[in-house]
Amino acid sequence: MKSQHENDTEVTLDHRFDCEACGGDMRFDPSVAKLTCDHCGNQEDMTPARAESIDELDIREGMHGADDDVVEQTRFLTCQNCAAQIEFDPDVHAKECPYCATPIVTDTGLHRHIKPAALVPFALNESSARDAVNDWLGSLWFAPNDLQKYARKGRQLSGIYVPYWTFDAQTRTQYTGQRGDIYYTNVTVVVKGKRQTKRVPKVRWRAVSGRVKRFFDDVLVLASKSLPKRFTDALAPWDLSSLVPYSPAYLAGFRAEGYQIELESGLQQARSTMDAVIARDIRMAIGGDRQRINSAQTQLSNVTFKHILLPIWVAAYKYNGKSFRFVVNAQTGRVQGERPYSIWKVTFAVVAGIAVAAALGYVYAISEGRL
Repeated sequence: MKSQHENDTEVTLDHRFDCEACGGDMRFDPSVAKLTCDHCGNQEDMTPARAESIDELDIREGMHGADDDVVEQTRFLTCQNCAAQIEFDPDVHAKECPYCATPIVTDTGLHRHIKPAALVPFALNESSARDAVNDWLGSLWFAPNDLQKYARKGRQLSGIYVPYWTFDAQTRTQYTGQRGDIYYTNVTVVVKGKRQTKRVPKVRWRAVSGRVKRFFDDVLVLASKSLPKRFTDALAPWDLSSLVPYSPAYLAGFRAEGYQIELESGLQQARSTMDAVIARDIRMAIGGDRQRINSAQTQLSNVTFKHILLPIWVAAYKYNGKSFRFVVNAQTGRVQGERPYSIWKVTFAVVAGIAVAAALGYVYAISEGRL
């Protein structure tokens, strides 16, 4: 097997598809799930793909080198501001980063990486994504009055496939801990000079040990550093049952980001997710009213992974000299983003709040006969 970083012959992915009717470029249209020519309107059906043909790869193969049919070399543009690596056609020499609106130039280096095994196709077209963004903007409190107009003026959304890892694993965990059962005792207390009997809860602890096991399927880990994690986490959930085997045709008219989180780091993040679920399983196995986990030794077996791409729409713009971003889950329409605040609106709200509090205090004082 060849090392993942070994130099090799350059492979250029062709995400352009010529229209058979006019020779123009075709793109994948989410609204009809077909390749569509913007020039003449010709449409071509996508070849249906079966989800069962998506291969899971053994984690050892990904860690220690993969066969040539698993890895590829592509050329990316690298943003010096947010470090995004966006795949473009080889003849592109300058572009604006879709994540932060910073001008970037072509990175002349090649990147050898694991091929995507599957993707979730875009379900929302740009028009639907823009409607979702406008609805989100309209719901913002304390936003400047001209924010919607400024953000929409001349700003197109960019469709990007974002890289993720998914991990499958069988786990077996040996644990030790303590089970706490609540019981009550009667205690005599004095309240305002009177003796009263009060029931006081206490916990009786006993040592326990045991074993739990669980199979994890498609633990999802973001493989990008280009967007704040709070954005991507908030875009969840994703319906991974919509995954289809990777085909360049789905990328026609869109861009794809290269992964920045390597496979080993991705597995470590997946382990953290698994550990949290396993801890919950242990507490359920211990039972009782309270649980303490003293130790947990987990063994993983049959660990496999996939490199997949998930679709988002991105709009980056600058307002008063600062960059702001919107991201839209192109499967569900969920929107997250950064937004500016209107100092005048915030100040007015604070002053109004103080005035209301003062008025309520005045009414209360009158009712109490203090004024």
